[in-house]
Amino acid sequence: MAEARDAKFQWGQPVTTIEDIINDGSYPDAPIDSLLAAKDSKGEIVNVGQIEETGEPVYLVEFADGKVIGLFEEEIVPA
Repeated sequence: MAEARDAKFQWGQPVTTIEDIINDGSYPDAPIDSLLAAKDSKGEIVNVGQIEETGEPVYLVEFADGKVIGLFEEEIVPA
């Protein structure tokens, strides 16, 4: 297990996606390769976790349509 990196974003923080978020198969309620959130979608961080192997932060972001999607720092910016 890698040492945890400090999270760039915090719980409750509003964020915006910087690219289209496409289902890679990890979101069970949508077909693979379907659009989960369009570029510039607004959401709020509802939980912060990490990948055990790398220590990389993962952010659960809730969007207005009710989807909660796990995203990496490279996919979001502060809103």
